[in-house]
Amino acid sequence: MLFANNLFAQNVIKGTVLNENNVPVEGANVFIPMLVKGTTTSSRGEFELNNLPNGRFDLQVSHIGYANQIVSINLVGEEVNINVKLTHASIEAEAVVVSAGYNTTQHQNAVKIDILRLNERHRMPSPNFMEMLTNVPGVDMISKGNGVTKPVIRGLSMNDVLVLSNGIRFENYQYSSHHPLGIDEFGIESVEVIKGPASLLYGSDAIGGVLNFIKERPAAEGKVEGDYNLQLFSNSLGMVNNIGIKASGSKFHGGARFGQKTHADYLQGGGAFVPNSRFNEHSVKLNGGFNGKLMTTNFFYDFNLQNLGLVEEEAINEIAGRGRKPSIFYQQLGTHLVSSQSKIFLGKTKVDVNASLQSTELTHLGEPNEYELQMRLTTLIYEAKVLLPSSPGNDYIFGAQGINQWNTNINNRETILLPNALTLGYSLFGLAQQTVGKFRFQAGLRFDARKLESDEVGIANQPNYRPSVNRMFDNITGSVGATYRGNENLIFRLNGAAAYRNPNLAELTSNGPHEARYEIGDIALKPEKSFEYDISAHYHIDNLLVDVAGFFNSIANYIYIAPTGLFNSGLPEYRYKQDDAYLYGGEFALHFHPKSVQWIHFGTNYSYVLGKNRDGDYLPFIPASKLAFETGFMGNKLGFFSNPYFLVKINSAFPQNNIAGDETTTPGYVLVNLSLGASFSLGNQPLELNLAIQNLLDKKYVDHLSTLKEVDFYNPGRNISLTLRIPFQASIF
Repeated sequence: MLFANNLFAQNVIKGTVLNENNVPVEGANVFIPMLVKGTTTSSRGEFELNNLPNGRFDLQVSHIGYANQIVSINLVGEEVNINVKLTHASIEAEAVVVSAGYNTTQHQNAVKIDILRLNERHRMPSPNFMEMLTNVPGVDMISKGNGVTKPVIRGLSMNDVLVLSNGIRFENYQYSSHHPLGIDEFGIESVEVIKGPASLLYGSDAIGGVLNFIKERPAAEGKVEGDYNLQLFSNSLGMVNNIGIKASGSKFHGGARFGQKTHADYLQGGGAFVPNSRFNEHSVKLNGGFNGKLMTTNFFYDFNLQNLGLVEEEAINEIAGRGRKPSIFYQQLGTHLVSSQSKIFLGKTKVDVNASLQSTELTHLGEPNEYELQMRLTTLIYEAKVLLPSSPGNDYIFGAQGINQWNTNINNRETILLPNALTLGYSLFGLAQQTVGKFRFQAGLRFDARKLESDEVGIANQPNYRPSVNRMFDNITGSVGATYRGNENLIFRLNGAAAYRNPNLAELTSNGPHEARYEIGDIALKPEKSFEYDISAHYHIDNLLVDVAGFFNSIANYIYIAPTGLFNSGLPEYRYKQDDAYLYGGEFALHFHPKSVQWIHFGTNYSYVLGKNRDGDYLPFIPASKLAFETGFMGNKLGFFSNPYFLVKINSAFPQNNIAGDETTTPGYVLVNLSLGASFSLGNQPLELNLAIQNLLDKKYVDHLSTLKEVDFYNPGRNISLTLRIPFQASIF
């Protein structure tokens, strides 16, 4: 009877949100990230959250113009009443993060995690979603026009950077610079960025860092919410439509989002178009969930279909005029991702049980309706984590993960780039955080085993023959780090992490044409193993933020692809190789609002990375050093406009003369970007409007990581974009 009474006791959090003058704050967001449950405050600043499980949770309270407040609450079957006081601040300096694996904040975690909030109104839109992420110092992109981009973190890319969709590994043939990111920006609230090895929690492929795309929150309890988004882009004649709707009751919530993008061939600086840089995309995102006293469960379904023109010599020679629809020499990627994420509450112990099934179909087409290759990658991932009973500042996690992955060639196409193959992986890990005075220590250990089996391709002793592969890999990795918090505003971090990456199917077995080159793998490749040291310092007050970080990453058996100087089947031959390598560099960021005129905003950031192999040769795909300035006006009210802003951004890239053997030097460049916008109402309908100009001076330039440099095309010229967002909301009871 006592057990039942404790199990089914009602947990309720009630409270009031006030500002520093004890005035109620209306419309403040009150959210529990671990439960994915939240609400907003009433006109009296009051809020209430019901039907909550027992346990310790972080409650995050936020509102535009105020510093986030994070309150740790221990629920034991009773009503909790709290008052939260928000203080005016021009800079949001801290938030709860989910990529750390446990209930923690940015400043508490020993591993530095940056957050890029996509729902900020002043975020400059782009036809290229990945370009928005390069606002985080240390993050860059490899691009093949607007539609095909890959993330780069501190000089590492492709399979050395792990992409997560709401904590789930995103698998879409990410090994190649010719393949896209595969995630669009709508329905994404923020992106959490871990710069440096993160294999402890996520396993292979997190050797260079992690991008975790966090989905939007459910609607506030008792509300129906939604938005319609329209974007127009002058440079690519682009149009984007996206609409979403969501609703939440006391126990259940759900939502749906639908999107469409279409872009014509973009214009270089100076006005000439780039043949076959056109692309289009369709997306569907569905979700539903249940919040109970013993368990919370969330289900997600994501579908994304991309048709991406490829800027290759064959297409360049055949395309005479600018167009919108890819019809020759293009790739199509269709991805379905179904996932479930559940939390079970057993007294003070919490258990996370997550699973996902993903299928990505990759098709390359040459001449009209001519299929060159067609593959399907199916990935099953499952995970269980136990969060043991802990006190504030102390956390202990044990977990197990598994992955089953099948690569299948379908419809008997002419080219077999990768053989049919099966990959099986299993892992065990443990992670602990302990607080001692002003120090917080973190340590962890992980064991992984992975087996890869592939079919043979071709006939023995023939030029294109590939024997079957049967490789077994196992690794032990770990990390240790500490955070020192001198006071509420000053934090120092020191972290050391070992990570690994197994050679993937492409690196082991490739033997055939891929885009404009002939790629050959090496069946004897060894796993990459790295050890990175990170040190960083962070200081913030209400109107100033300074952040500085440095790193040194040593990688044994670094895998890369390089030209051999030979030709194979009429194409330049490239082979996968490996060598010991090291990378080092750092980032700096500063944001400032003068106290006398806090509506003035100033920001700057700088990033630098250098990478070499054991012989002293420079590594490929290392971004140039970059320096960015941002200044402008950000107010609360201007006439009948709310939250108006006007920003000038100047992005500078330094010359890149540290190049790999198959690269050419790249001159530096300076780009000027403008954006302005505000919220206003027509009757009772709120509207948000944004006007932005990228590359204002129509600069003719090429970024060092643009693969279109190989075919003598430049990056996009001037682009004027118009964004209209129409939010709507209604009560359901």
